[in-house]
Amino acid sequence: MPVEIPGQLKGGKVRLGSEALPDLHEQGYFGRHKGQCLELSLVEAAYLLDRSRITVSSEGEELDFKAFFQLASSLEKGFEFRYVVYKDLRERGYYVQPGRPDFRVYPRGGHPGKSPAEFYVLVISERMPLPLKEILEPVRVAGQMRKRLMMAIVDEESDITYYEAKEKDVSGSMGNDESGGMATLLEDRVVLWDADASLRLHEHGFYGKPVGERLQLSLVESAYLLERGLVQLVDRSGASIDLQGFMARARQIEDGFDLKYSVYKDLRDRKLVVKTGFKFGTHFRVYKHVAGLQKVPHSEYLVHTVPDDHIFLPPVLSRAVRLAHSVRKQMLFAYPDENVRYLEIRRLKP
Repeated sequence: MPVEIPGQLKGGKVRLGSEALPDLHEQGYFGRHKGQCLELSLVEAAYLLDRSRITVSSEGEELDFKAFFQLASSLEKGFEFRYVVYKDLRERGYYVQPGRPDFRVYPRGGHPGKSPAEFYVLVISERMPLPLKEILEPVRVAGQMRKRLMMAIVDEESDITYYEAKEKDVSGSMGNDESGGMATLLEDRVVLWDADASLRLHEHGFYGKPVGERLQLSLVESAYLLERGLVQLVDRSGASIDLQGFMARARQIEDGFDLKYSVYKDLRDRKLVVKTGFKFGTHFRVYKHVAGLQKVPHSEYLVHTVPDDHIFLPPVLSRAVRLAHSVRKQMLFAYPDENVRYLEIRRLKP
């Protein structure tokens, strides 16, 4: 049975002597060299202490696991969650090292010095509101370093759900849209009266919802077609409505219309087909291509529009991603950043 190696807790780290290097560092890839000593993070030390690989003393007193864990949680915010994730990943057979934003995880069969890390890990409590910007920063750092970002969400029972977050570039293969002619703005939607024009728009671009031979268009569809000059719009009295006037009315009808429309427009400009995602609890369901209406394919994406200062609640995020997975779609969150950008979040099984 291995002899426990003594360590000292100082300044939020646990330092062990040179005798720890061959076994713990060179074989187990724990800690970092500090001169002739080995320095462990608090989660690494807790993991090894729980396995009776080391002892830890502070101010001349040896700490058992309970005392060390309680002290570590007072020294490092979020220590409890990081420990749960670190322990789980180690027990799954991964080499894990502290790094940005919380850990670096190496692929199975790889280790530090042999292969680069595969994941950066962001640890989140289910009770922590999660600003979009706190996801985007590590996503972009991971992308620049050619890594993947793993989000580990720890629930109140210390179960962990893993997600991957990454920037997504989407595109479709739809052709050019057909002209639609004259339409009327009613209360909160637009009706295209001409039967032939209605058929063309619906069959070639999958716009609107046929009601008899007429086509009902949503506000975002109408704004897009109006901006492109593919429909002319009037009110009930027959007075013409230009794009600026229509946008003003749409803002009164629907909160956040401008942001929603900017995403709709971007997706359509990328040659994708965009329909309401209401039945899935999102803004849009999106198709790469719809060849005809006889057999409409399953949509590939669910897209929800969020402002750049959006704050996710982990339970809400979990529901959205799980629903998308259950209906075989990818969950994308669209946000403004000079242009519209897309963040994909999906379940991950380490």
